[in-house]
Amino acid sequence: MSSFLKIVWRGLLVAVLPLAMAGAAGADEVTDWHEHMLVALLKGGGNSQIRSRNAAMVSAAVFDAVNGIERRYESILVPAVAPRGASKRAAAVQAAYVVLLNRFPAQADELGAKRTASLIAIGDEGESMRRGIEWGQTVAEAILLWRSTDGFTPAPPPYLGSNEVGKWRPTPPALLPGAVPQFATMTPWGIESPDQFLPPGPPALDSAAYAADYNEVKAMGSATSPLRNADQTDACLFWESASPTALWDRVALDLSAAEGFELSENARLMATLNLAIADGIIACWNSKYIYEFWRPVTAIPLADTDGNDDTTPDPAWTPLLATPAHPEYVSGHSSASSAATTVLADYFGDDTLFVVQTPAKAGWVRLFPSFSASIAEVANARVFAGIHFRTACEDGKTLGSEVANYILENRMGRIHGEGE
Repeated sequence: MSSFLKIVWRGLLVAVLPLAMAGAAGADEVTDWHEHMLVALLKGGGNSQIRSRNAAMVSAAVFDAVNGIERRYESILVPAVAPRGASKRAAAVQAAYVVLLNRFPAQADELGAKRTASLIAIGDEGESMRRGIEWGQTVAEAILLWRSTDGFTPAPPPYLGSNEVGKWRPTPPALLPGAVPQFATMTPWGIESPDQFLPPGPPALDSAAYAADYNEVKAMGSATSPLRNADQTDACLFWESASPTALWDRVALDLSAAEGFELSENARLMATLNLAIADGIIACWNSKYIYEFWRPVTAIPLADTDGNDDTTPDPAWTPLLATPAHPEYVSGHSSASSAATTVLADYFGDDTLFVVQTPAKAGWVRLFPSFSASIAEVANARVFAGIHFRTACEDGKTLGSEVANYILENRMGRIHGEGE
């Protein structure tokens, strides 16, 4: 990056960071409890896929709780039959609390204290609060019951792949079985089926397209690549530092605060975002376990077996980042992040200047002039990290966008039509 661009970037960062820190000024019970959710997800651990499922449960419960009182939109699951006069603020608090307590019982004391503080802040609304709490409880229990039969449990037998050329098998250093294969067939949140937007598949091993993908990741993605610059390396590390849910929910909360969204708008925004991310991951996992494509860390040492004269093996090649334990095609981060950015661009406009923050380290941020620019960087970061081929990232971007657009067009629509 040139000195001039660094000066411009720093100036933009100074201008945008206050917006990213403005959440408290525009906070309401919906945003407060999504903040609490992000803390709970971080403390609770688990992989990105499980975090997306937990976040979607919280957001769905909060949305249906608020919407059941206001009755503006089509519900996600629970019909809008809340008792008249119920407090939507109390309903949002209780719905989020019940789901989070179910998912993270070890955090009961902390969550209970946060619930108490939220209800005190609402004030004594008497019968309205009581009805709101009861309604939030009802909605949360319905969402939890729904997802208890979504195929997440029981987990299937360990997936160990195949030693067939081009097929995934456990990757170094940990050589773990494929992660959460049940996500490939799990009940979606908003799309019709996990394979509704099944991508076309990776390039044939003997094709020019595969050779181009192979040679790019071999050159750019090795641990010691001289072609990858410092900013590109930072991007690789940044996008690996947190789950898509943690990164994009933070962006949504910052932007909604800057725009002054009110409680109902926040409930719908966060539900749309987290359902899109969760379904993007389900659709992605369906593709991964249908195509079962091998990772660069496997393909590059074994290139003499792929039947392509334009790929040269390197038995000593290692990627910049440790390879995730699941098949390569399509990219999970590209799919989930594309779903997220499609939703956010629909709400705020693609050409929005924004900051992405990671919870991994205070002050570690990436600044973007548009959502399109951010998803392009995500794709580059997965290739330059040595863990994906380019086609998996590009097709993942398409998949995530298709999933999000379907949800935007077909779920949580206005009951009386747009603009009424």
